[in-house]
Amino acid sequence: MGELILLRHGETEWSRTGRHTGRTDVPLTPAGEAAAAALAPVLARRDICAACTSPLQRAARTAALAGLSNVKQDPDLREWDYGGYEGMTTLQIREQRPGWYLWRDGVIPGGDGDPGETAEQVGARADAVLSRATPLLADGDVVLVSHGHFLRVLTARWLGLGPAEGRLFRLVIGGALGLAFTYAVGHLFGTAIG
Repeated sequence: MGELILLRHGETEWSRTGRHTGRTDVPLTPAGEAAAAALAPVLARRDICAACTSPLQRAARTAALAGLSNVKQDPDLREWDYGGYEGMTTLQIREQRPGWYLWRDGVIPGGDGDPGETAEQVGARADAVLSRATPLLADGDVVLVSHGHFLRVLTARWLGLGPAEGRLFRLVIGGALGLAFTYAVGHLFGTAIG
């Protein structure tokens, strides 16, 4: 039985400055590219049978630099849609909404009919990804390249927790996390691959 390997995209200018980056398609910084490339030797030692990435360039570029091949884009792997909070830092949001906490308070609608997403909607996408990826583990490791908040929700769902329990986990920018089954129950087996 393979392991589900989660890769968070490398650093972008927005992630470096703490801006919520959902739908905005920003490129990796040179440091983000270097972090992604540093994953390649680690992943080369793995028995990878499938790899999927968010269609956003920061994730797709991370997948390429990490040496993954035959990568399929999966729109369900995109980041949480922050609606009206897109591009804002937590401090900026709290100036308008004191005490705001994404996992508890959610987002506000954005312009152009963009309602943003609830934790439950992100969780439904994570469940869809897991339903497609889990059967593939019979043939080897499956790599998912995505974004911080989405991967935290996916980790919670893997463990049978509610989507908002993603708050309990942290994935570093440009980092990797492995998930595995133990006795037919999903478990988190470590904080880093390598």
